[in-house]
Amino acid sequence: MQQQLWAGAAVAVLVAIIGGFGEHRRRRRRDMDEVGFMPWTLIQVLAMLIALILASVALNLR
Repeated sequence: MQQQLWAGAAVAVLVAIIGGFGEHRRRRRRDMDEVGFMPWTLIQVLAMLIALILASVALNLR
């Protein structure tokens, strides 16, 4: 059970990194009129929150 929680936390951190990369690309786009539809900041924050919760639960299962 604990390994699954740690794996889920790792996946959530990976999603947060991808969200950060997406936000970086969105901010640096050449044509400011080309807006995107992905809420990268929200994705990044939610993924980090999920990772924190999963890691906390995994630590408390010891």
